[in-house]
Order: sequence, then C-alpha cells, then structure tokens
Amino acid sequence: MNWRWKTCLLALMPAALAVAQVAQDANKGYQTEQGRANVAKGLAGGKRDEEQKPKQLIADMALREGATVADIGTGVGYMLPFLSEAVGPAGKVMAEDIFPDFLDKARARAGEFHLSNVEFIQGSEHDPRLPAGSVDAILMLEVYHHLNYPGEMLHHLADAMKPGAKFYLVDFHKRPGDNHIRADKDEVIQEVTSNGFRLVSATERGSDKQYMAVFEKK
Repeated sequence: MNWRWKTCLLALMPAALAVAQVAQDANKGYQTEQGRANVAKGLAGGKRDEEQKPKQLIADMALREGATVADIGTGVGYMLPFLSEAVGPAGKVMAEDIFPDFLDKARARAGEFHLSNVEFIQGSEHDPRLPAGSVDAILMLEVYHHLNYPGEMLHHLADAMKPGAKFYLVDFHKRPGDNHIRADKDEVIQEVTSNGFRLVSATERGSDKQYMAVFEKK
C-alpha cells in the first residue's frame, strides 16, 4: 500500500471509530420499544419540571409569536405545550423524533393540551428531515449526546435554518467516569462550530449539571 494512503487511513481510523461509538452508552435504553417505554416514564412532568425549568428555558429562547421552532428529539413531547404557547396560533412547532412510538406519545400529549400548531416529523439518525429554510429556532434538549452521526445532523439542521435563526443546545456536563455523556461543553462547542455554526453564547442552566449553548449558522 502506498505510504500516503496508509497515513490517510491511519488518520481517519480514530474519527471512524468515534462515530461508531458516539452514543453507545447513552442509547442502550432506546433499542427496544419496551426500553423506550421505560425511558418515557421520566421524560415529562414532576421531577423533570424542577430540573429543566421549562418556562425559564422558553424565556431564555426569546421566541417571538408567529415563529417556527423545531423540537429535535421531542421524545414524548415534553416541551410542546411550552413551545406552542410561545409561538402562538400563527406560529408552528415541528416535533421531530426518530422513533414512531415516541411520536405517538408526543401526539397524545399535544392532543391532551389541545395544541393546534404542532407538526410531527419522523427523522432518522442521519437527517431530521426538516424542510430547507423553514425554521426560526431549533431546540435540542438533552438530545445532543444521543446523536450517532452529529456531523450529518448538524449539516441538515443548518440547511433547515432561516437567516438569523438560532440553535439552542441544552445538555449535561460530562463528569469523570460518566460514559453516558460523550463530550463536555467545550468539546461539544468545538464540534458544532466545526460543522457550519458560530457560537453566540454559552451559559450554565441554574445548577452545575447543565449548560445551554446558542449558535447561528455561518
């Protein structure tokens, strides 16, 4: 084998392995419908309201009435009532997830709250399948560490954003010995800014567990 090709392959191997192992631990509970049903029990209400402070999150996002916002990895639709109210009847919420059973639960939650401005989209691990140039804001709440193909997802998210749109990424800090979260804030910011985005701000969220990074596309 030509030495130049061998050097290139050796350089690419760590990146390829990283992609294959990105969310292995984080996604263990999502491999079966029963596993997702168990996960779903902790995805809405009660303790999560205390941890996430959804009304404060909406205030921090400063969504305007009539805007279109995408909730990537909506899960059971926890944030849908808050996002729907923020953008109002003239706005739209795109609730995206890769699992149809989660989307069924999100539809049920939207029905429970009588939300008329929510559209449901089944994406894939590679592509959230949002229409190009369609959104004013994107929320990814405790989802980024689940991405198996972050580079591809970020590319498609950038394509979906209107000029001036914001991408709000909320996730957990990585702790020593924690394999569930693959990267800490600085690493995540570096990864996102290397894939078509510019950092606007990065702040802590009420405790030392979470942060919010806000991005625009370049």
